[in-house]
Amino acid sequence: MSSLPELTETQKETLAAFRKKVSDVLDGGETHDDYFLLRWLRARKWDMDAAEKMLRHALKNRISVNIDSLEKWDAPEALKKYLPYGIIGHDNDGAPIIVCPFYQFDIYGMLHCVTRFDFIRYVIKILETVMKDGFEQSKIHGVKARQVVVLFDVADFNMTQYAWRPAVELIIAMIKEYEQNYPEILKMCYIINAPKVFYFAFNFIKKFLDEYTMSKISINKPGSDKWKEAAFSHINPDILPKAFGGNLVENGDERCPSKVVWGGKVPKELYIEQKEEDDSKSFMEAVVNKGNKLKLEFDVGEKKPNEEDKLLSWDFRTFDYDIKFGIFSIDNASGEKRSEVPLTKVYSNEINEVGFITTRPNTKYTVVFDNSGSYLRSKKLRYWVSLISENDDISELTGQVGQTEIVASPDN
Repeated sequence: MSSLPELTETQKETLAAFRKKVSDVLDGGETHDDYFLLRWLRARKWDMDAAEKMLRHALKNRISVNIDSLEKWDAPEALKKYLPYGIIGHDNDGAPIIVCPFYQFDIYGMLHCVTRFDFIRYVIKILETVMKDGFEQSKIHGVKARQVVVLFDVADFNMTQYAWRPAVELIIAMIKEYEQNYPEILKMCYIINAPKVFYFAFNFIKKFLDEYTMSKISINKPGSDKWKEAAFSHINPDILPKAFGGNLVENGDERCPSKVVWGGKVPKELYIEQKEEDDSKSFMEAVVNKGNKLKLEFDVGEKKPNEEDKLLSWDFRTFDYDIKFGIFSIDNASGEKRSEVPLTKVYSNEINEVGFITTRPNTKYTVVFDNSGSYLRSKKLRYWVSLISENDDISELTGQVGQTEIVASPDN
C-alpha cells in the first residue's frame, strides 16, 4: 500500500521532470519511488535545480560514508551501551517511534571513547534502520509510515557539557548531516521537561534547522502534559514507557530497559587515551605556517577484478590551536571536481580528528589542512593520512604521492 499526498497538476509535472533529470543516480529499486523524490523537491520548495543538487550530494555522501556497510559494522561498546535511545514501536500510521532520555547522555565521556566520525556513523545507522522499518510499514499503512516520531526527555538539561567545543561541533555536525541527507522524514518531535536553560540552547541550535523541521518540533516545560493530547492522538500510550509519560511497564520498571538504552555516565575504563605513538600508523609532523595550506595528494587507479574498495583514512591532531580540514577530488577522465569533505574548522587541538571516505577509481584526492585564515599563528600538526583496503584494519597500503605547503589562494 502506497499513495502520494495530493499534488497539483503542475507539481505532478515537476515530479516527472525531476525523476527524468536525476534518473542517472537512481538505483531503480523500490525505495527510489515518487515519494522519495518528493521529499527532495519539498525540501527545496519545488526548486528542481536546488533539489537535484541536494539529492546528488546526499547520494554521494552515502557512498563516501560507506552506508551500505553499516549493517555489518560492529560499533564501539560505548555507543552500544551508553548512547541513550530506544525504538519502541510504531504510531497509528506505522511510523517508527524513537525515544531519547537525552539528560542521560554523557557527551564528554562519549567523545573520550569514540571519534566524532564513529558517533555520526552510529546515528546514521539508527536512522537507516528506522527508515527501512518505515518503508516496510508503508506497504501496509501507506507513505505516512515513512516518517519518524521522536520523543526527547531533556529534564535537568544543563549547559556545562555543551560549552565544550568538541561537543558543540558534534551537535552541529549531526544537525547538518540530518538536514542535508534526510529531508522531510520528521513526522513530529516532542521535547518534554525542558528547563529554561534548554530554550537558550535551542535558540542557538534552531538557526541550523529548516522551516519544515522547526514546524514539527513541540517544546514543553517540566510538568506540562499538554504534549500528550497531540502525541496520543497518533501514539498508543500502551507502547510508550511510563518513564516517558505512557503506560508501559516492564517487570515493574517504568524505564523498560529491554526497549531503551538509558545511557548514563560513561566509565573511564572505556576512555581511549590520546597516545603520542601508535605502532599501526606512521604519523608525520608538520608546521602549517600562518597564511598557508598543507596539501596531500592521493591517486586512486583503475579498480582491478575482485579488488576491494580503497578508503582514504585520516587521524590527526594539532597542538594548541584549531585548523581547517577538507578533502577535494577530481576525476582523472572527466575532470569533474567534488568537495568530498567540506573545508571546515575542526578543534583537533582538543581531541583527535579521525575518519574515512570511500574512494572512487581513477580519481585524484587532495587532503587539505588550511591555515590560510590565520595571520598570526602557525599550526603544528601531527597526522596520518593513507589509502587503506576496505577490509584492512589500519595497515598502510600506500604513502603520500605529493606533499606541498603552499601560500593561501582563492581556490581549493
